[in-house]
Amino acid sequence: MSQGGSSNVIDGRRISQLVQEEVKLHVEQLKSEHGVEPGLAVLIIGDRTDSQVYVKHKVLACEKCGIRSVKVELGKETTQEEAERVVRELNGDSSIHGILVQLPIPEHLDEKKLLAEISFEKDVDGFHPTNIGLLAMRDRKALAQPCTPSGVMEILRREKVETKGAKAVVVGRSNIVGIPMALLLLKANATVEVVHSQTPRAELESAVKSADILVVAAGKAGLVDGSWIKEGSVVIDVGMNSIPDASKKNGYRLVGDVQYDEAAKRAKLITPVPGGVGPMTVAMLMHNTEGGRRVASLT
Repeated sequence: MSQGGSSNVIDGRRISQLVQEEVKLHVEQLKSEHGVEPGLAVLIIGDRTDSQVYVKHKVLACEKCGIRSVKVELGKETTQEEAERVVRELNGDSSIHGILVQLPIPEHLDEKKLLAEISFEKDVDGFHPTNIGLLAMRDRKALAQPCTPSGVMEILRREKVETKGAKAVVVGRSNIVGIPMALLLLKANATVEVVHSQTPRAELESAVKSADILVVAAGKAGLVDGSWIKEGSVVIDVGMNSIPDASKKNGYRLVGDVQYDEAAKRAKLITPVPGGVGPMTVAMLMHNTEGGRRVASLT
């Protein structure tokens, strides 16, 4: 089955555009009512080409939404002390409302320590332990939720997918996607099961077959067999893997963690790769940066 043109394929680019249009309106309101222009600082360390591309997308999204972006570039030989000093300076800058460290960073740097320097109030990635802790608590709300899981929930909401009482299975347990994804689904009153790289394959298959809502974020191409997908389920594929393809000009193509063609025959709704969850991550970053009253209170 082709990824384009089918009625059960979720258009993440379209939903992302809708979110960014709403963010733009909120930004205009912040400017007119509070005289505040939301500002996002992106810290990039080193010279990785892929990181430069990702940062470029974020800067362009800021322009589209009316958010001021500041790109801070440090060399790959930057010391831990220098990187932490830059983050502290951004913490103290009242014109900056969100701070993002583009990952990965050079191996000699301590990622956990550097991210921990970001002020809880300016943590637009939603990775600060305080934000994750609030996310894990009932009747509490994080100042910012991790962008990719938050984007998945936005897809489910806009596609009118009922989460209350649904069996949701999350494949993957990373701090960036798997764990916060499970927490958000729990908050949405789904019954959640998490499986991961150490789950025996037979149990992985059994879990997938039981899922009304399946979110796969394992980072392994084709991990989930399309024949496992429950008829009428919703499949959200967060995976983004490149595999060799001689027919492509660049020699590769992007695929998800789910064997798409067979899965698409069985699912009620499914996200394609690319064009599904990916665009939502940047859109929710813009949403977190705009932050409404949070932004106004930081100025």
